[in-house]
Amino acid sequence: MPFGYASPEQIMRDKADYARKGIARGRSVVVLQYVDGILFVAPNPSRALHKISEIYDRIGFAAVGRYNEFEELRLGGIRYADINGYTYDRSDVTGRGLANLYASNLGRIFTESIKSLEVEVVVAEVGDSPDGDAIYRLTFDGSVFDEHGFAAMGGQAEAVATRLKERYREAMTLSEALEVALTALTEPGGERPPIGQLEVAVLDRNREHRKFLRLTGQRLERLVSAASAAPETPAAPEAPAAPATGPGDAPSGDAASGEKPPPTGPDGDVDDGSSPL
Repeated sequence: MPFGYASPEQIMRDKADYARKGIARGRSVVVLQYVDGILFVAPNPSRALHKISEIYDRIGFAAVGRYNEFEELRLGGIRYADINGYTYDRSDVTGRGLANLYASNLGRIFTESIKSLEVEVVVAEVGDSPDGDAIYRLTFDGSVFDEHGFAAMGGQAEAVATRLKERYREAMTLSEALEVALTALTEPGGERPPIGQLEVAVLDRNREHRKFLRLTGQRLERLVSAASAAPETPAAPEAPAAPATGPGDAPSGDAASGEKPPPTGPDGDVDDGSSPL
């Protein structure tokens, strides 16, 4: 056995561990569906280096890890989409096709290069209805996961995904979805990131042509305020127990409320018509 030999299994294991550690050092990104499209939320103090971007008319991109590495993937995806949309038709550019391209490149780099890419990527496509939405999550080794409803990656992704699963529901409004995302991104007992350090965008199916829209400034502030101010639905109070009544006696409105009704006639047996003739 030559000096310094390592088995292929050990090499792949070391590459995977190296990539996972690099991705975990970043901050988490959340992608989830709401009634009108798909929402992207990421804590990001930088105004110039975006984790969330537009790829094509209906397709959005989100990533965590090394910026220079996932930025190269993003630019490659834009070139792929532009060339195919121009050569064939704009409808031929799909999120699944882009996910397959990324998976092929990531898998080849992971297998052939000494160092794997320290990135994790989400490709999301909004459809004409919620049933047509698609969220694909791609890992550093080229694995593709077809996520349903939501996806979390980077940082403490497992803990964030657990909190998302507890709170996510279908057909949420935009403000409700934003509240769920911010709650999932916040550690229990911790403070939420300030609005100025949030990167938020949507793929809105109701927009014409380009569906991607960044939420910034006062619009984002209003959404966050509306989400935080939404009261939880209180539990319905228990009704007081009604007094026991005999067969055929129906409690009046005053009796049901616990108040004794005023006398309306002399005491004694009253024929209520329930006895047979």
